[in-house]
Amino acid sequence: MKKHLQAAFDFLLFSNIFMALCAVAQGLVTFHLVGAQPVYSVLALLFTSTLGLYNFCILIIRPKHPENSPYRRVRWFFARHRLMVTITVIALLSLIPLFFLVSNQAKLLLLFLAALSFAYGLPLFTKGGRKSGLRNVPGLKALLITLVWTLSCVWLPVLEAQNTQLITVSTADTIILIAKRFLFIGALTVPFDIRDLFQDQIAGLKTIPVAWGEKKAYLFCQVLLAGYIALLFLFRNNGFSTDFWALTVTTVLTGWLIFNSTWKRDEYYYFFYLDSVLVLQYLSLIVFNLL
Repeated sequence: MKKHLQAAFDFLLFSNIFMALCAVAQGLVTFHLVGAQPVYSVLALLFTSTLGLYNFCILIIRPKHPENSPYRRVRWFFARHRLMVTITVIALLSLIPLFFLVSNQAKLLLLFLAALSFAYGLPLFTKGGRKSGLRNVPGLKALLITLVWTLSCVWLPVLEAQNTQLITVSTADTIILIAKRFLFIGALTVPFDIRDLFQDQIAGLKTIPVAWGEKKAYLFCQVLLAGYIALLFLFRNNGFSTDFWALTVTTVLTGWLIFNSTWKRDEYYYFFYLDSVLVLQYLSLIVFNLL
């Protein structure tokens, strides 16, 4: 039984299905905060695009000998290469009909996000005989990931909520929503760069931990989370509301998890415990509002 549960858990994490569910949860957080009902076409887009693009990026940067990779995730993924290609193709193709279910504003946003996402992983440039994408540009790796996540999980739901439910979200509230989620997602990306610190140094990637060092990178995360809480307090002048406390609790937990995420941690810590806070945010909003 334990062996089967472990296999199922690995499939959930390493196939990026769990990451896709995290994106759905972040979309639900946005719908909740703006007082809108979930738009299921948006949630489906978040799930399939995250699943397809994450897997696509892994497939195109396949190492020469994935079976010898120090990362369990890489070994697991390429040991099931055909299955992962099939899942990726199905996920990306499913985006076509979903694309036509959203408004024209949302379509433009999706095209912009798709361009950023593919440019992130595709080897578009040649430098020193090596192919590279935007992720190799100094400082852009975490910024691009954070920007794509923030716009897709905040701005896309806001646009569709306004289009389908005729609710109004002011420009100021939208900016605060985007800014505070940018800070939160940004804080979550740094520990992954700390984990990859030595590999990024060898590859020449100028991430925050490489440029500033591990200790300053951890401190930077806490500053980002403090800024998130401050903006959360300001959102719609709600102050110490139920939503404020629900999200503040998860933010404090996130800060603790980041502080304890040394590069020696195994991959389950990053891909489950750290990423789980993206789902926990929505669950905490539900629980706190039921109390």
